[in-house]
Amino acid sequence: MPIRELKILLFVSLLGFLTGCATEEYKPMPTLIPESTSTAVTPAAPVAPQPGIYHKVDHGQTLWQIAQIYGVNIKDIIVSNNIPNGSTLEVGQLLFIPGAQTTKTVSEHQVDNNKNAFIWPLKGKVVVYFDDPIGASTVSHGLDIQAQPGDTVQAAREGDVILADYMSGYGQTVMIDHKDGFISVYARNAKLLVKLGDHVFKGDAIAQVGQIGSRSVEHFEIRHGSQATNPLYYLP
Repeated sequence: MPIRELKILLFVSLLGFLTGCATEEYKPMPTLIPESTSTAVTPAAPVAPQPGIYHKVDHGQTLWQIAQIYGVNIKDIIVSNNIPNGSTLEVGQLLFIPGAQTTKTVSEHQVDNNKNAFIWPLKGKVVVYFDDPIGASTVSHGLDIQAQPGDTVQAAREGDVILADYMSGYGQTVMIDHKDGFISVYARNAKLLVKLGDHVFKGDAIAQVGQIGSRSVEHFEIRHGSQATNPLYYLP
């Protein structure tokens, strides 16, 4: 092909290409910043604080009692205040109660600390806490309270005995149903002083502490339904 005809052919092809591109729709980049005569950046709207109030802990109050006062879930109080498993409340301590239906700080709530309140099953040093590792594959579902062999174990609350027998992994065990979704468990006993079906009152003697090897402890649990919970959240 002569050079002149080749140049004409290339020119026509290029013109067609450019014409085709010019007919396509123009698509600008999306606008990232609104048009404005000012370069100042508008700050984001502030996030509304979580509704709730502060409660000042009175003598003998437990997390469970405080949750009952305001009708909130005990877990919400624990999470909002970053309360660790082994923590105990101090008189005068301020706790944030998320979702509480009041607009002022509350510190004078009158509570019957005896009604439905748990007590310790016996006095002694806690040597194993809730969620402490036990062995390589499990954790504690309650507290191990150091005691002397034969020490009396008392019912932590009024209720009905639903188990008074040997239980694998727990030894001689008493379980008390408190008729409101809570069940208390008393294990590692040498002798049981109650039987299935007995109705017991808070403070009644229900068992005597046993001994395993060189250790003499009472294992104590508080369960809500089938779920093990930290007894320290309920004990004064």
